[in-house]
Amino acid sequence: MDRPPAIALLGLGEAGAEIARDLVALGADVRGYDPRVAPPPGVLPRADEAAAVADADLVLSVNSAADAPVALRNALPRLQPGAVWADLNTAAPGVKRDLAAALDGRGVPVADVALLATVPGRGLRTPMLASGDDAPRYAQVLAGFGVTVDVLDGPPGAAISRKLLRSVFWKGVAAAVVEAMEGAEAAGLADWLRSDIGAELDRFSATDVEVFLAGSRQHARRRTAEMAAAAEQLADLGVPPRVAAAARDQLAALAEPDRPA
Repeated sequence: MDRPPAIALLGLGEAGAEIARDLVALGADVRGYDPRVAPPPGVLPRADEAAAVADADLVLSVNSAADAPVALRNALPRLQPGAVWADLNTAAPGVKRDLAAALDGRGVPVADVALLATVPGRGLRTPMLASGDDAPRYAQVLAGFGVTVDVLDGPPGAAISRKLLRSVFWKGVAAAVVEAMEGAEAAGLADWLRSDIGAELDRFSATDVEVFLAGSRQHARRRTAEMAAAAEQLADLGVPPRVAAAARDQLAALAEPDRPA
């Protein structure tokens, strides 16, 4: 391809706008549409999704899990065979598979792209994992702009599945920290707990994964009672014990795996 690839951005919010600005700065031919915000400088505005993708070689859908199927449906009338549809949304694997099914037979392969870190401050430097029939082509297009994409051998849904499994851990840790700190604030112990959590996080290592798995099962009964007490304390402090109660219930299930739910 002698000319720069034409890239359409569907969704120009926080993530989409940063990616669009980086592409423009690198000399890409970018056009975009977002019903809520105007495109950043250098991005050619389009009236709707169909107009945005009409002459695009690569489409980046960067809106939301809920909006991704709508954006595809609206773009279909003018989506050209040979284009690549890259879905960068954090949607369930089934949504990614549904997008691929909707494009089956149209000559438009889907690249399921998982953004493995927050986009603000990183833009195109955000680590990306891609799967699907045309993940290699997606990676090839972005490689022309100096962007590295890790390609996973698997169908649409494979890349986002890995991100979401990570999210169970990372967002779960964040939720636990938020709840614990809310309780500590209410108890007048915020400085102590902040320091204690920081020290615990500093000492974590890969071996702790097995310690968590084995310990939770081995000590499930005792820890169920401990987390029940923790949940009760949070409630007494006026803090809804969402994470503590979930941990209590999970430990209870581990203590009695054969008990009907």
